[in-house]
Formats: sequence, structure tokens, C-alpha cells
Amino acid sequence: MNEESAKQAIAVTKAFVETFNAQDHERHAATLNYPHIRFANGRFATIENAEAFIAGSKRGESRLQEEGWHHTVMASLEVVHAGKDKVHIAIRNDRCRADGTVYHSFDTFWIATLVDGHWGIQFRSSFLHAE
Repeated sequence: MNEESAKQAIAVTKAFVETFNAQDHERHAATLNYPHIRFANGRFATIENAEAFIAGSKRGESRLQEEGWHHTVMASLEVVHAGKDKVHIAIRNDRCRADGTVYHSFDTFWIATLVDGHWGIQFRSSFLHAE
């Protein structure tokens, strides 16, 4: 396992959650590599660039508020594989209310990549609404 790659992937994963929690759409977009691919709810979605991601992130903010979301906590993070330019990460995320109570937990698998000197999350597959 490439320890330096694992370290970089963990850092960008934590930055992703930090910027998501802050709803800082521009910084959040900078934690990704593009095209960014997401597989959730039985569908693949390809986000071609940061501008498209920012627009979608802004649209999603009201849905989060409606469900009572205040922040997300990574309950667990495990680097499964780490090569020189790609890292596989298994994560368990908890969505929390303002008082810290967890109202939704889900497993997700991410791939962080090194592209043109930038570590970013390039693929996410989540069981966001799985039974």
C-alpha cells in the first residue's frame, strides 16, 4: 500500500466533508477531480466540471435543510487499496441534526485520484437511500 497516497486521499476526503458541512460550494468543488462520477439510487451521474458541480450543490442545499440536516460525520473511513495515483476508500457517513443526533447512516465507496498534481475524489458510490 502506498502510504503517501493514502495520506493524501484521507486529507481530501476529510476536506470534502468539511466543505460539505460548511456548504462552501466552491471549496467543495475543489475537493473533486473531473469528470466526477457518482453512482447512487441506481443511477450513474457524470459531472463534467466544477461549475456544474457547484450549481448542483447549490440546488441540493434546500433538500438538506428540508430533511433536517445540520452536518455529516464520517463514522468510519478505511483505505482499502492505495497505489501511486489512485486510492479506494470505504466510508460510513452519518447525517446529523443540529443537536448531534444521527438520523441517517449510509455506506459509501470513493475513489480518490491524482490528476495533474491534484488529489481529488473522482468517483463515489453510495447507499444513500438503500434499504
